Amino acid sequence: MSTQHADGPDGAHRRPRGVSDTLVRALGALSEALETTERARGHLYSFHQLTGGADFALDRAVALLREAGEQGWADRVEREILGRNVIPGHWTFQIIEAYDATYYEPFKDVEDQARQELVEGKPHLYEAELKEKRRTRGHPDHTARPDVDRSLDV
Repeated sequence: MSTQHADGPDGAHRRPRGVSDTLVRALGALSEALETTERARGHLYSFHQLTGGADFALDRAVALLREAGEQGWADRVEREILGRNVIPGHWTFQIIEAYDATYYEPFKDVEDQARQELVEGKPHLYEAELKEKRRTRGHPDHTARPDVDRSLDV
């Protein structure tokens, strides 16, 4: 393998012939928006787990209220809060399912189809080219890709 070929991105991250800078930037922006959506989805899972944890913590609160002789308050917390919908008709898992079906999955599909049709399915072209512009050639911690022998860059 020549040093020149080894010193750039792998084939999965090389721009196909005829693909413009503007298209690479556009797909990079689409990918960035999807990544932000991935983070939002992660926050939904945090919301789901935190809300579920709080609901299970209510069991202890109800038990302690009963132990403290506050049967009325224990009954009220159990009746009004424990197991309650977080929005009308929905527990948190249902919010996640609706988000996935309505927004997340269609977004993933469009981003994937755009890459398939426009750049042979290659991911992260914008980032790969940005890496090439920003890395220091010859520096052992700035290799183009993980499979490159660091001794080639010395």
